[in-house]
Amino acid sequence: MIRTRPLLIRLGAALLALAAPLAVAAPSAPASSDSGQVFYQIFFRSFRDSNGDRIGDLKGLTSKLGYIKDLGATTLLLTPLQPSPYYHNYFATAFKAIDPAYGTMDDYFAFVRAAHAKGLKVYLDEEFQYVAEGHSWWRDAICRPQSPHADYLLWRDVKHCVAEPFLDRAKWRGYDGRDIGIAMVNLHDPAVKAYFRDLLLYWADPHGDGSGRDGVDGYRIDHMMDDLDHKGLDTQLFADFWTPIFQALKARRPQLRILAEQAGWGYGTEFLTRGHVDMVFAFPLRGALLSFDKTKIVKAIRATDAATPAGKTQVVFLENHDVDRFMSLIHGDPAKARAGAAIALLLKGDPLIYYGQELGMRGAQPKNVGTSSGIPLSDATGIPPREAFRWQADLDAPGSATWYRGDHWFWKDRFNRSHDGVSLQEEQDRPDSLYQWYRTVLALRHARPEIDHGAQRILCDDDGTVLCILREQGRRRTLLLVNLGTRDARPSLDPVLIRGTAWIDLIDASAPAPLDAVLKPMQVRIVGTR
Repeated sequence: MIRTRPLLIRLGAALLALAAPLAVAAPSAPASSDSGQVFYQIFFRSFRDSNGDRIGDLKGLTSKLGYIKDLGATTLLLTPLQPSPYYHNYFATAFKAIDPAYGTMDDYFAFVRAAHAKGLKVYLDEEFQYVAEGHSWWRDAICRPQSPHADYLLWRDVKHCVAEPFLDRAKWRGYDGRDIGIAMVNLHDPAVKAYFRDLLLYWADPHGDGSGRDGVDGYRIDHMMDDLDHKGLDTQLFADFWTPIFQALKARRPQLRILAEQAGWGYGTEFLTRGHVDMVFAFPLRGALLSFDKTKIVKAIRATDAATPAGKTQVVFLENHDVDRFMSLIHGDPAKARAGAAIALLLKGDPLIYYGQELGMRGAQPKNVGTSSGIPLSDATGIPPREAFRWQADLDAPGSATWYRGDHWFWKDRFNRSHDGVSLQEEQDRPDSLYQWYRTVLALRHARPEIDHGAQRILCDDDGTVLCILREQGRRRTLLLVNLGTRDARPSLDPVLIRGTAWIDLIDASAPAPLDAVLKPMQVRIVGTR
């Protein structure tokens, strides 16, 4: 969404909801286990079109669940599906509904059943701290303080003619040029609290029997704050709003998990403790990974571990819908792409892959936004990292969700082009492709329990350039070695570790596996015990 950080001010938008189940019997939700998750985040509008309108939709996603499963993901994280005047579907005009461009409620529940049948979990992205112009609460209460919905929103005047705006701006421009108001919801109103509690219970347990049949397995809470936007209006939200809702959800579905996008993008400790969520995003660790600086990465790993209470999880990621694509940030360097992926996928925590990351899709937000000679401020600035998933070499092939096509800068200056080598069609049969690298590393993660949920130790803790991460569980060990420097380097490992264990190369079983072998710049080695 638009954020209180610089990104928030530059972008200006983002958030979700949905509508009613079928009475038909369906597969149960995937059984829970002690295993971690591999998230696959999908910017919904851009993933897969099924009907030729160039807009990603539910039937399109359902048809590609096999691709996501085969890649090695376990959990789908969707951006909002609710109706909204904004292309990203944050800032809703209805909460218990599906954007008609995405399909129907029947399509939604068919998707959930299909995902569960393949053993995939489903997380919905929830943002209901705001509503957009057109929402029935706003329409019904504007200049009507006696309306049944008058207390559902926050107002700046006693006549209820001026709603409390998002970030003190009355209107926010969409990519299509429309200026649309966004108002803050009164999260202290008892009726509002009950409404959102019941809404989340509905999506988690549509049949109301605690089975989770046709229900989601978790939620991402967008822009979670204790004092919303630091305005002193929606305050003490951890204790008064979020915690009672989370308690109701866990009482109904004990295995359901809550992932917070913590405002401020810090380590998230207070969200994991006072906020009672299960997971937060490892934002500081991502910043360190982008530096490819061993000292910064080691420091961030340790700080992240220290900030994470027992039983809680950090979601490790390189990119998402709010930031520039990793491949753009590393200027298309294939060695850095492989190194960054290996580290992010093998570190302690649950990794997240943003759709197309596995292909090396590019996309960066423009830097000259709002200047006299630059791009006008609108939510269009977020489109470059949200371009259509590259199924085929031809960007115009059927199924391509190029909804942003037109005579605008975000189409003319698009990052992804036909036959640019960055598509599933062009990469799936190439053993050396980035796509195959992601599949290989994810297969290792699933095959070796010490990676999935074992302990983590930092070795080579010196001023050398080789990052050495040991994952271990009992006698099983996996060791990741990455030379982050610009020159050949040798890891400085404990001789006892080198001599005392029989190691094999987990990427190339035919290769010798001496732990102290020289690594070229950005070279990755993954070795393990038998």
